Amino acid sequence: MSRALSAFLARKDAPGRSELQKAVDGLGFKVVIDDAYVPLKTSGYLPCTFDGEDAGFTIKFLEVDPKAERPEELKAALGDRDVEVTFRWSGDPREAVSALAVAAALTTGFGAIVYDTGDKVLVSSDDLIAKARKAASAL
Repeated sequence: MSRALSAFLARKDAPGRSELQKAVDGLGFKVVIDDAYVPLKTSGYLPCTFDGEDAGFTIKFLEVDPKAERPEELKAALGDRDVEVTFRWSGDPREAVSALAVAAALTTGFGAIVYDTGDKVLVSSDDLIAKARKAASAL
């Protein structure tokens, strides 16, 4: 899996920090999202902690361009999702766990679909959760 993902969701479903944190907690990850998170506005490095240690990732909210070139599989899945949330992280497993857990929370709790921009495939919530657990087990 690459170190970059895009989650697509409907603007009306973009969660606030507390809702997103509850969804991450519900998945069983010890990831805490910093108060700097503001839905639809946060851009750049988002501090998080994983099991009490620093672990953040880069996040950005973008408008979905309906005319953009996209793979057919992704176009077909987009539906009314009009916001793209990009995630990027380094090779640090804590950063991977944080980014993957937040992406999984968006899929399980807020109707997002996730696309791996490196491997060019849709990624299910189960796969995101499994990859986050694998990264966590590497610590």
